[in-house]
Amino acid sequence: MRHDDIWRAIDALAAEHGLSASGLARKAGLDPTAFNPSKRVGADGRARWPSTESVAKVLSATGTGFDAFAALVTGAASALSHGAAGRGGGGGARRIPLIGLAQAGGEGYFDDGGYPVGGGWDEIAVPEIGDPNAYALEISGDSMEPVFRDGDIVIVSPAAPVRRGDRVVVRTRKGEVMAKELRRQSARRIELASLNPAHPSYGFELPEIAWMHRIVWASQ
Repeated sequence: MRHDDIWRAIDALAAEHGLSASGLARKAGLDPTAFNPSKRVGADGRARWPSTESVAKVLSATGTGFDAFAALVTGAASALSHGAAGRGGGGGARRIPLIGLAQAGGEGYFDDGGYPVGGGWDEIAVPEIGDPNAYALEISGDSMEPVFRDGDIVIVSPAAPVRRGDRVVVRTRKGEVMAKELRRQSARRIELASLNPAHPSYGFELPEIAWMHRIVWASQ
């Protein structure tokens, strides 16, 4: 477990509740600057952990269980096992658009900003997610095994911050859509990795990328 994993989970929890990191801190009764980037690094330049007290307060304020938070830390949470009833049902769960990863490369499913549009989407019932533009994709292929397998469903949040090491969905300006891990991003270029070593990694200049969104949940 890395420092970045914990901070990323806090950022994801904030995004799921429609909050910034400072808004989440405020909701938990903490100093609004508690989760600022400057607080994530010590005076000596070394990465810092959030305190267990601050994490406990955040979980209490958002009604999040430790298991759900741990799943955010690993990036392999099971969205459909936390109160959702799958594609057909869901009780009080929210419904979001669902499409196949291969189909997502077609025209008419996303606007220029990468938000889901059009009438060709299915729907899926999921636990409440703060991002109103969140959507779901069904994974195809084995390039992300063993984390994501063919047929798994991932939930993607355009509003969630993206950092190195995150699993992301990327669409190129040529219409290619892929689920990968962000290995590196500079001012000019991004590098994406397939988790399955049998598949290649990719590099793109930023002008080649239409959008990149973070995967925040995955069914397993």
